[in-house]
Amino acid sequence: MTLQILVEPGQAGTGFSQALRAAAEATLQDQGVEEAGLTVVLVDEAEISALNFQFAGMNEPTDVLSFPDGELDPDSSQVYLGDVIVCPPIALAGAARGHHTLLDELTLLTVHGVLHLLNHDHDREDDRARMWEAQTRIMRRLGSPVQPP
Repeated sequence: MTLQILVEPGQAGTGFSQALRAAAEATLQDQGVEEAGLTVVLVDEAEISALNFQFAGMNEPTDVLSFPDGELDPDSSQVYLGDVIVCPPIALAGAARGHHTLLDELTLLTVHGVLHLLNHDHDREDDRARMWEAQTRIMRRLGSPVQPP
């Protein structure tokens, strides 16, 4: 198994790299992905707002965005799945609502974002049920008490 997972802490958070890398790796393993690359980037509210507006037409911050790629990385010859963009300041509000830690919320958002890179979605009820089941299974595997909504 060869996974390349890069976590870029940016301006919005430090000290989360190891846990978020583990969350991304657990998600890929759960989904049977043995060779791939992806990046998790932590950003502030202004940056995620700009990305959300540019790519989704929504002029507001959000907690997580996923940008699937699917191309071969010329350096590793592996599929580059894409980027997961997570906003710790927004995640902090989600952690407060859920009565759990910021790290647990960031872990859930990373799992959620990586599942989106793997073509999971939650627009339809049956798709949402499959995605939430995968998130629950992965979060349990990571030892986190946090479950999807």
